[in-house]
Amino acid sequence: MPFPSTRLRRLRTNPLVRSHVQETDLAARRLVAPLFVRPGRNLRIPIASMPGQYQMSIDVLLQEAKALQRKGITSLLLFGIPARKDAVGSQAYAPSGIVQQALRALKKALPDVLLIADLCFCEYTSYGHCGILKRQRGRGGEGAKERNSQWDVDNDATLKLIAKTAVAQARAGADIIAPSGMMDGMVKTIRQALDQNGFKNTLIMSYAAKYASAFYGPFREAAESAPRFGDRHGYQMNPANAEEALREVALDIEEGADIVMVKPALAYLDIIRRVKDKFHVPVAAYNVSGEYALVRAAAQKGWVEEKRIIREILTSIHRAGADLIITYHAHDIVP
Repeated sequence: MPFPSTRLRRLRTNPLVRSHVQETDLAARRLVAPLFVRPGRNLRIPIASMPGQYQMSIDVLLQEAKALQRKGITSLLLFGIPARKDAVGSQAYAPSGIVQQALRALKKALPDVLLIADLCFCEYTSYGHCGILKRQRGRGGEGAKERNSQWDVDNDATLKLIAKTAVAQARAGADIIAPSGMMDGMVKTIRQALDQNGFKNTLIMSYAAKYASAFYGPFREAAESAPRFGDRHGYQMNPANAEEALREVALDIEEGADIVMVKPALAYLDIIRRVKDKFHVPVAAYNVSGEYALVRAAAQKGWVEEKRIIREILTSIHRAGADLIITYHAHDIVP
């Protein structure tokens, strides 16, 4: 028997009925706002490639967090821009590091806000890579330190500092540690360090499937984290690979990740769906800086309806399977 051609349209005609049968509900509680914090006072420095986003001092960050909370957005992801950088990214794990300062201030002022601390070294190292570098054996020579072929990330040395950073962030008030460096064994290392230091209830949200994407460009300006030489293809994933993402996620879950993340979001909706269908764990997706900047640029030209397209994008990410959406549009999407 043929399906009546008018049956589906009847469900769309009345706006109230259309609302009742809506399958995907994009609520403020699903959104996580990424924020950039730096030393100083009364600082709100515009990020040129991300209109509407700022580097903020802690006092201004508190105002921003309160404004987001009033809109129902109660989860924040913190990135730090330190006063100084060095070869081992020491400000990432120092008790006085800028993220640790911000965590303490936010936890005191807004105890009901969920605080997520990004854990990576690209903002903190003098060379802008996500781990500690070592010279490759058999390489060297004059000027070699500036050539990526002479250097590699020392995975095991980085893990030791990852552990120190996770504990420092948890002590400062982080509810969730979010390691993003794509180091082998990072989740296991963090889980062991947290448990051994009395933070058994601190969660881990792993950047489990983080691709070597061209969509990260504006973030590198925002976090002042562009690599001085080389690239990150040696530890971030090949955008052409999907099965590898499932292996990465499986390993992180086995090592103790409570939430797994796919990054970026829009070009990887298929990965989000495959991860959700296979593992049935909480999934986060990062609607990254380049995705944000494209919408902003088109909206400034009048080429798209900004709020409508933002809602459509975020709905697609949630529909694909993301339980949490990290997005710079958080302020824009909620009235």
